[in-house]
Amino acid sequence: MSRFSLIYIGSFLILLSIFSFFNIIYSYYFNIFLNVDAYTYSFFISLILGLFAIFFKKIKFKKILIYEKIITVLFGYLFFPLIISIPFYFSINNISFLNCYFESISGFTSTGFTIFDNIKQIDTSLILWRSTSQWIGGLYFLFSLLLLIDIFDENLKKSVTNYISFSSSEISKQSLKIIILYALLTLIVFLLLKFINLRTFDAFNFSLTIISSGGFLSINNFDNLFVTDISKIILSLTILFSYFSLFFTYNLFFFKKRNINYLRFLFSYLSFYNYIFYFCFF
Repeated sequence: MSRFSLIYIGSFLILLSIFSFFNIIYSYYFNIFLNVDAYTYSFFISLILGLFAIFFKKIKFKKILIYEKIITVLFGYLFFPLIISIPFYFSINNISFLNCYFESISGFTSTGFTIFDNIKQIDTSLILWRSTSQWIGGLYFLFSLLLLIDIFDENLKKSVTNYISFSSSEISKQSLKIIILYALLTLIVFLLLKFINLRTFDAFNFSLTIISSGGFLSINNFDNLFVTDISKIILSLTILFSYFSLFFTYNLFFFKKRNINYLRFLFSYLSFYNYIFYFCFF
């Protein structure tokens, strides 16, 4: 594994440790002490592995080949659910490791299949962890799309982003663009859901689920939350946020004259996005 691959994997491990720490704070603030140890395990494991991967300097930087990019992305889809499954496994719900891993993969790939028949049976911190696993998985998909873009032809590249080269400066620029826009859209969805008077916990979980195109819900049935016409309209509009690529959204609002061809590639992009999603997860 190259130095770049280690940093790529390590960065997402650090992100997992941040969300684990957030769940620890959340559990203490709302006096939910039953599963604190589970998030503590995931925090330290992801933090230690992440720091080791990022600062491991015995491997020098070299140009990463396309086959290693593919292996790195596939490794992440198998490895990160292992870390995500830790709070499920060490929770008080007595879940088998296989079911924990299934739930984690379902969340990380934003598939939405769940082992829980009744969401009310699990505490709110674990519900929050399920939702964040989708958010991280959605972000990982976008970064993986950026990493694997060299395997597509020039026209499809232009329909998604200006990203052509693989220089370190370009990686930083595009990565920062993804993070800012992804977080900003999540915040917008959250505020729109708060506008229709959803309680903060449900609005936050739904915003993480919607922006990642996930299927996990914070309640058993959301019909009771969206009963008015305006709430249904806003929910429908927010769902569209995750349908369009973040790259396309950015270029749609910030394109220059030379980038007007993004509009011309809209329909080809929609087919491209659905193809990639199907290829990766089915």
